[in-house]
Amino acid sequence: MHSTVAPPPAETLDQITSLLSRLLPSSLSIKSFTGRWQILRSKLAALKSSVSEISDSPHWSENQLLLTLLPNLLSTLRRIENLADQCSDPNFVTGKLLMQSDLDMATNWISKQIHDVDLLLRSGVLKQSNAIVLSRPGPDSEEEDLGFFIRDLFTRLQIGGIEFKKKAMESLLELLENDEALANLVAEEGNVGYLIHLLDLNAHPSLREQAVLVISILASVSEKSRKCVFEEGALGPLLRIIESSSLAFKEKAVMAVESITADPDNAWAISAYGGVSVLVEVCKSGSVVAQSHAIGAISNMASIEEIRVCLGEDGAVPVIVQLLSSGHEKTQEKAAQCVSILASSSDYFREMVLKERGLQKLLCLLHESSNSSTLEHVLRAIYSLSALESTAQLLSSCSSFVIQLSELIRHGTLVLQQLSVSLLANLSSMSEGNKRAIGGCMGSLVKLMEVIKPVGMQEKATQALVLLLTVKSNRKDFVRDEKNVMRLVKMLDPKNETVSKKFPVAVVAAIMAGWSQDCRKRLVDAGAYVNLQRLTEMEVAGAKKALQRFSSNRLKTIFTRTWRELTEK
Repeated sequence: MHSTVAPPPAETLDQITSLLSRLLPSSLSIKSFTGRWQILRSKLAALKSSVSEISDSPHWSENQLLLTLLPNLLSTLRRIENLADQCSDPNFVTGKLLMQSDLDMATNWISKQIHDVDLLLRSGVLKQSNAIVLSRPGPDSEEEDLGFFIRDLFTRLQIGGIEFKKKAMESLLELLENDEALANLVAEEGNVGYLIHLLDLNAHPSLREQAVLVISILASVSEKSRKCVFEEGALGPLLRIIESSSLAFKEKAVMAVESITADPDNAWAISAYGGVSVLVEVCKSGSVVAQSHAIGAISNMASIEEIRVCLGEDGAVPVIVQLLSSGHEKTQEKAAQCVSILASSSDYFREMVLKERGLQKLLCLLHESSNSSTLEHVLRAIYSLSALESTAQLLSSCSSFVIQLSELIRHGTLVLQQLSVSLLANLSSMSEGNKRAIGGCMGSLVKLMEVIKPVGMQEKATQALVLLLTVKSNRKDFVRDEKNVMRLVKMLDPKNETVSKKFPVAVVAAIMAGWSQDCRKRLVDAGAYVNLQRLTEMEVAGAKKALQRFSSNRLKTIFTRTWRELTEK
């Protein structure tokens, strides 16, 4: 058996040029099927221009894609020359329909090959040596070299054989995994639309899997590349993969969907593809990894009213609530975030969450988790649920929950402190026993009254502190702590503009509500009485009433002492 040796690229290109030079004038004399030949002739003219551009490129002969592309192109041109001879020969007999079909097929072939040639030319890789382009540029490479490398990879993906495509995809994936910051350059220099085309279920399995992974990276690392992925139409194909593909494909695809929906401008489009029910199904029966990304995507979309309607109709709430106790930390965090968003939207969702024992699951997660982000979402969800009076009463009577709020107020991050304080301020029906149990957080509350940001912290800290000061023992403990008293008096000072005076005035009024002489003495000695007098003169709301409590307390003391002296006589 004799092996066939392919001619050198230069010889093949010369044969193509020579054949085009004969075909273009000879096709003008063909009298049959003139419409089809006119189309073919325009294709041949365009091809001649492209072939001339190839020969003018300095490094065209080094490009391995041309080793396949040029012989295929030559074969097609020879087939067209044969058809031209047949149509020009008056003695040639063939069926009209068969010839029309042959001409249409030839047009399709040449169109595809012209597309590939033009793609190769537009990429610019023929102008650069393969010695530079084919090896991955180093970490210190200039953007221009990286751009050439990326264009070369995408050229191989689009017009190469399967082995070319696999190697190009592997190189692209390696490029992004080693330096995700190149995602923007890939989106700019590459053809993301073609990557999405590879998500088609008829594409080669290994290419499809790698395409999903590349798209998930592009969708997750930057706003620009994520926008490109979305605008090129990735959502629909990704959802089809989630719905009908194997586990490996599904996990990568749902990861990409979560990243795409992180942008609110993209999230709304999920419902257009029927994606809500697809993601809910993954939350029900997907792998741990897939569930985590699916609930993340749902959480990204839950703030959109149209999506919330779909979640309610698709029975998503029981599934979401169940994930609170999944045992997977990231999944629980995202589920808590989703429950928080839903519960904050309406009584309808609050009642649905409660019906599924969502409050109990949230309280368990609050107790078990040490992740501050998870705790934040759990507290937000519980706060939204506490908008229902029945829930607020239940929480008020839950000693373990109240004590945990106290601990978070004392030792949590600023965000956790704010959420815990807001919740505590809502528990107006808390028992005296629970108020006494968490009296130790009063020092933290008075400190938080001085915090300017976040907005609302001072007001909520005041409300929570006033609530605890309704208990006599807490009032005594508060004034016995010199730091507490000094902080309060400092806030009462008219010169101190960091705190609205109505807040410390409310605290003083709460302390003096018990008519305690010891409390009065400590506040007076620290200067609270003098500051209140000034605030009364300034007509600060509540100051006059608080000052009267000092005076009433004094009169009560004098009356008691006089009565005792009279009775002793």
